Amino acid sequence: MFIPLHDSNDLKYIRLQWVTWSLIAINVLVWVITGLAGGDSEFSNAAVLGLGFIPSVVNDIAELPASMVLVPEDATYVTYSFLHGNLLHLGSNMIFLWVFGDNVEDAMGHVRFLVFYLLCAAAGAFAHGLLLPDSQNPLIGASGAVAGVIAAYLMLHPKVRVWVLVLGRIPLPLPAYIPLLFWVVFQFFMLVTDLGGEVSWAAHVGGIVAGAVLVLVFRRSGVPLFDRNIESPKAVVHKTPHPVAEKSDARTPPTRWGR
Repeated sequence: MFIPLHDSNDLKYIRLQWVTWSLIAINVLVWVITGLAGGDSEFSNAAVLGLGFIPSVVNDIAELPASMVLVPEDATYVTYSFLHGNLLHLGSNMIFLWVFGDNVEDAMGHVRFLVFYLLCAAAGAFAHGLLLPDSQNPLIGASGAVAGVIAAYLMLHPKVRVWVLVLGRIPLPLPAYIPLLFWVVFQFFMLVTDLGGEVSWAAHVGGIVAGAVLVLVFRRSGVPLFDRNIESPKAVVHKTPHPVAEKSDARTPPTRWGR
């Protein structure tokens, strides 16, 4: 589809996006810890089973052995979102969070953004469990939470121009609503057409719905929806040259190329 690269949407209310950076750091750290042991190692599998969201366990259809329980069942609505299967899985989620998370954090504030992010993660797990209540496969990944961030960004800054890499090859600066709305529609389409796939489209849709609803409540007072300002990525912003002086300065010697 596309990979977001950069936007020029400057922060207006906070100096630094501490929560966004911290979430990325935690996700990377967890992946390093589990990944260094090997994706199929006993340690990695124990982490996935103990921290991943397993619908059949949460719905009391199945039960994990006591030795595999790392946190209470209800905590897995959130803990699953900090686990990733491989570097591609981690990287794709984190680049979306990196590009769009700072402005959503700016619109909400640090604490409310953190709560927003975790609620979107929980909503993704809830939707997944609702669709597949007896599944014994662990759900992992930050996609549900990141989907909520994308939905919030789309509602806050649809006209901000974003550099995206289309089809992995073509860099284009587009208004945010074009790639993001396409991405949102694609998640709903795949939810209907790919029920048995490896990707939990339900978790994405759950995060999208939660993000679209929660941004109405969590954004700062006075922060508008559907911002009408059109900002171009900094890479394509041109500085206006100074006007040429009407009279030359006699103290400045002329050059070959003029002033």
